[in-house]
Amino acid sequence: MEELTYHVPVLLNESIEGMNLQPEGIYVDVTFGGGGHSKEILRQGDSSIRLFSFDQDEDAEQNIVNDNRFTFVRSNFRYLYNFLRYHGVEQVDAILADLGVSSHHFDDSERGFSFRFDGKLDMRMNKRAGMTAADVVNTYDEERLADIFYLYGELKNSRKLASAIAKARSNKQIVTIGDFLDIVKPMFGREREKKELAKVFQALRIEVNQEMEALKEMLYAATEALKPGGRLVVITYHSLEDRMVKNIMKTGNIEGKSEQDFFGNVQTPFRLVNNKVIVASEEEVARNPRSRSAKLRIAEKK
Repeated sequence: MEELTYHVPVLLNESIEGMNLQPEGIYVDVTFGGGGHSKEILRQGDSSIRLFSFDQDEDAEQNIVNDNRFTFVRSNFRYLYNFLRYHGVEQVDAILADLGVSSHHFDDSERGFSFRFDGKLDMRMNKRAGMTAADVVNTYDEERLADIFYLYGELKNSRKLASAIAKARSNKQIVTIGDFLDIVKPMFGREREKKELAKVFQALRIEVNQEMEALKEMLYAATEALKPGGRLVVITYHSLEDRMVKNIMKTGNIEGKSEQDFFGNVQTPFRLVNNKVIVASEEEVARNPRSRSAKLRIAEKK
């Protein structure tokens, strides 16, 4: 049961079913995390399948599966195509992405993902590289901070937030979650505080980890890497990433610009498998509240 404490996989059966596992297939799980989806792929797959699982977080390595069909790739999924080529793989049969942040990250006070704990304001998925959330709030100019809170957190008071942060940091550096909460908490009414703080932390996390850029690169790489009839299976949790996934599946680009042929047919590399988005059942939401916002989309390469 240990992996359940790390992360409970969301929409597990629906997503694995969506991958349409076949004998001798080559599969990719670009978000290994606690290994829940990967283990289920290996359990349901035959002895001849191959599975490549990506994760940039060293904590995920504790969950590596001892199975000769399995290859762990310690890397950001934006480099999907490069690493498949490195392993001698040209095309794959299905790619699965569960874009949610692992519950493990929210529960680890040292990682700085949650406002429930005090600790360093970090939020890096890859602890070995890049800027921390503290770097962002201490060095970005006020306008750039406001843009992040507005675009990635969809916060209406983004300018006020940015202004309060800029004012506070001129007196002393913002180092811990506690420092940060002292500044932003007064900006929200008590009744909506948790919801709004979650959006603030989401916006910072997306910026720190360059999540939108990485997702864009992964989706285009997946389009290249899938063989005809191959499946792209993606679970999203917020509107920004869901829009990108929906657009690539419907039009072949993340902007959603549809190109038409001479007869007015939309030119897209995909065929939608589920026209209606798949959501978690009431039973699953009761068991695992994080599944409430999950949306599953599946498309097949033409």
